[in-house]
Amino acid sequence: MSSSGPQLHAEPLPAPARVEMPGEFQPHRLIRRTGPVIAVLAVVALVVLLAPGLGELRHILEHAKPGWLALAIGFEALSCLSYIVMFRPVFCRHMPWRTSWEIGWAELGMGSILPASGIGGLALGAWILHQGGMPSDKIARRSVAFFLLKGAVNFTAVAVLGAAMALGLLGPDVSIWLTAPFAVVAVLGIVLVLLIPRLGPGEPAGEDASRLRRAVAASRATLIGGVTEALALLRRRDPLLIVGAIGYWAWDNAVLWATFHAFGYAPPISIVLMGYLIGQMGGLLPLPGGLGGIDAGLFGTLVLYGTPVTVTAAAVLAYRIILFWLPLIVGAISFVSLRRGLNRPDRPDLCVVPAAT
Repeated sequence: MSSSGPQLHAEPLPAPARVEMPGEFQPHRLIRRTGPVIAVLAVVALVVLLAPGLGELRHILEHAKPGWLALAIGFEALSCLSYIVMFRPVFCRHMPWRTSWEIGWAELGMGSILPASGIGGLALGAWILHQGGMPSDKIARRSVAFFLLKGAVNFTAVAVLGAAMALGLLGPDVSIWLTAPFAVVAVLGIVLVLLIPRLGPGEPAGEDASRLRRAVAASRATLIGGVTEALALLRRRDPLLIVGAIGYWAWDNAVLWATFHAFGYAPPISIVLMGYLIGQMGGLLPLPGGLGGIDAGLFGTLVLYGTPVTVTAAAVLAYRIILFWLPLIVGAISFVSLRRGLNRPDRPDLCVVPAAT
């Protein structure tokens, strides 16, 4: 006898919406951004190979020592790995290492082609973390903190080294005007950053405020929050954060040191460290991958400190080629893996960031 009671039918659950990356991270746009940078590098290569008057530079490049260049590439890989190690404790200490690896490398690859170098690459990680459930305001604060902590190592090193060289405690012997001013600027920069939280949040922008005023108010709150986050992260004394921040800076300096050796010149490490800061400041210019800004800053500062002109040109050129291609190649592979994994059920780490909230 069949039952005459009401039949219950389970409604099928709606399929989850497919996640797609924003337009600025679509492959065709990224390839379009990569093209001009590669074109500039190609033009530079043609100038070096064909332009008259550069015979000495061509001779030095032809006699590069492959072992030192391979070591430079290894140093750059260690610098990139340090970035990944630092990324995890800043944004989400419970994030799987695979996720940290892919996001970190993808950001570094973006930094090779986007303006403002490392700043532009952080946007990709911010979008993925937001998709995983991390609040936008927290992402903004942590992004500012990450950028500040990266730069803090460099500024602290220049303050210490510049003061030591100006006082004659560290060689080589150079004019005080080439050391003390940089040390003073570095100290002032650190002090100014530490004073930012004292500005206070300011008056909140009302609903009737202009778009510009709302943007300024939001930027001020994000900057103050970012500095506060950076100081709080430092107080935790997380080994991964400290090792990552110092390693990212130190290994990148080692790349430049190794490229000099590849062309037969051994500069004092203090000169390499001081020249590095000026080059990185040039990388903040709105140029794709910092191309031109970093190169001019590095070359000019190192020559000013007494390194040979032709060898310096070769070393900086090799440094920039390694700095461009290694993150771009590995970052592209990681980006493809990220993009494919966004909607795969076997990649839950890309759907919900652990402990994001």
